[in-house]
Amino acid sequence: MRASTFFARRLLALPLLAAATVHAAPTAEKAAPKLVLVLVVDGLPAEQVQRYRGQFGQGGLRRLLDEGATFGNAHQAHGVTVTAVGHASILSGAYPYQHGVIGNNWIDPVSKNPVYCTEDARYTYIDEETKAGDGTSPMRLRVDTLGDGLRYASGNRAKVIAVSGKDRGAILLAGKTGTAYMYMDKSGNFASSSYYMAAHPQWVQQYRARRPQDGYYGKTWKPLLADSAYAGDAPDELFPATPGAPNRFPFSFYSDSGSLDADYYNRLKTSPFLDELTLEFARAAVEGERLGGTAGVTDLLGVSLSAHDYINHTYGPESKMSHDHLQRLDRMLADFFTYLDRKLGAGNVLVVLTADHGFPNTPEFVKAAKGDAGRVNAGALVASLNVALAAKYGVEKLVIAQSAPNFHLDYAAIDKLGVARAEVENTAAAFLRAQEGVAEVYTRSQFEADALGATRMGLLMRRTWNRALSGDLVVVNKPNWYFSSGSSGTSHGSPYAYDTNVPLLLSGRKWIKPGYYGQYAETVDIAPTLANLLRLRPPAGSEGRVLVEALQTP
Repeated sequence: MRASTFFARRLLALPLLAAATVHAAPTAEKAAPKLVLVLVVDGLPAEQVQRYRGQFGQGGLRRLLDEGATFGNAHQAHGVTVTAVGHASILSGAYPYQHGVIGNNWIDPVSKNPVYCTEDARYTYIDEETKAGDGTSPMRLRVDTLGDGLRYASGNRAKVIAVSGKDRGAILLAGKTGTAYMYMDKSGNFASSSYYMAAHPQWVQQYRARRPQDGYYGKTWKPLLADSAYAGDAPDELFPATPGAPNRFPFSFYSDSGSLDADYYNRLKTSPFLDELTLEFARAAVEGERLGGTAGVTDLLGVSLSAHDYINHTYGPESKMSHDHLQRLDRMLADFFTYLDRKLGAGNVLVVLTADHGFPNTPEFVKAAKGDAGRVNAGALVASLNVALAAKYGVEKLVIAQSAPNFHLDYAAIDKLGVARAEVENTAAAFLRAQEGVAEVYTRSQFEADALGATRMGLLMRRTWNRALSGDLVVVNKPNWYFSSGSSGTSHGSPYAYDTNVPLLLSGRKWIKPGYYGQYAETVDIAPTLANLLRLRPPAGSEGRVLVEALQTP
């Protein structure tokens, strides 16, 4: 079945919902929100929200769960589930094949050198060191976003601000015409880039002068709850602690030099303190930019909270550390929501919370439960593949570049051999499928012919593949196997449900009908749903649906 048929199937399967759209849209008299707050918890699997919900406080995640709409079967519905791809999809409503952000990194099709998703050598960080490859602009995002539409519809009166612990988290939420601020792990500051402005506004300068990041030096991260609350988590002994990578509470944050330096600011990323700083800066942005303060204008604030991803990578989502961090983040959100209620008035903020991807368990945890899991070294895999291809075709290094899961072939060398490109692709794919941890391999010829088969895996991989940017071979590992050159922790990036199933929570009683919704939903549905509520045209690349079942009727 052709991939285009798959794209159509989702719409055809929802005739009743589509018919209801005209009845579910808010009336013109219904007040628009003063502020739309889009929260992205980096690396938060949907299952963690449900598993730990009984321990949440009253004003944070529980508030969204109890007072808002919860979509339990929501997905980042593309095959390469990483931070940049997920963030680019959320407010564009587009899949990667259209929005052009196919990974955190990929291979430049001309130079065959690696590129970073938000790098742009034309711009620099403001008042911060900028290195080659640093993320400074949305140049590689090929579509507009909800924020861009909001700015357009309001004659640029609407303000769109995005804040994150990662440059890609802020830049890809801000879109083309918003403003992004990101954490600098060399200084602990938040900064923007010269793409957005020549100099920081006064409120940012004042915030930076206070240096709140320095106040965490020597501070300890201890468990928030009683020991019994963590009884179901993975035992610390699953991974022996080392001096460089302790895995047991408490954690103290300092630098080896004994002074405030880049080592210390980088360590803060794997702690709840990064999210505290991010939300504190977001609060300063609300004040400094007067977000929600212009009558008749809706502003947009995107906040991407990065620490959960760093913690899950290091310790796994089954760990006590991941569990505790989510509880702490819940309390932070409660404080932030209370602040917004005070500042803008209760009921004047529309909140969306989701994630850019989920997470698998660590291989060691899976194996302890008698499952199959492991790590695949992409570099070693390419080396062995090149040996096999050289033995058959007599040419060394027919795979000339890789940024897993994308492998790039030397088509010029293949053409000189007088061998059909598809033959070499199929030979390479057959070799790779026989390797440990590999489930499937798709080839350029398959993608171009829409011949990936009638499977969800094929659909999700097709949505990720961009003809101009993606590889000639795309590898999908087996469940609970992932690409890594390390020997500990875990990662994400697959089309499996543990990576795609993310929370999707919407809250704001004027506009959202509370309840638990089992209907299938995708993160690309967020942009068209918000556009519908705000009476905006949806972003140009949007392929999501309006979540009419969760909207209040007039």
